[in-house]
Amino acid sequence: MSEAGDLLLNKSMDFAIRIVNLYKWLCTEKKEFVLSKQLLRSGTSIGANISEAQSAISRADFASKVYISLKECKETQYWIRLLHRTDYLDEKLYISIYNDSKELAGLLTSITKKLQPESH
Repeated sequence: MSEAGDLLLNKSMDFAIRIVNLYKWLCTEKKEFVLSKQLLRSGTSIGANISEAQSAISRADFASKVYISLKECKETQYWIRLLHRTDYLDEKLYISIYNDSKELAGLLTSITKKLQPESH
């Protein structure tokens, strides 16, 4: 895998760990179980799909997994914003984790743009 791919894989793993820890905190401290489960699912799916992309059998398969990762990242941002706006996340935690998700989304967006076929 390329250096950029390793960076993306590491960042997505670090983000997934933050999401798992946030999920545990939301369940134990805030007694929130529904929204946090959605966040857990989408937030950990980002890295799982990036990992799957490593074993893609074609460029189209690779692109599909990267696009799915981007979509999961955007969904995760939705849940983070919703948890913040419903007062489950304070401003400091919200900004920190949302910025991490924006960084991942930016990397994934950059990759997806490079994967798009050039139009003539």
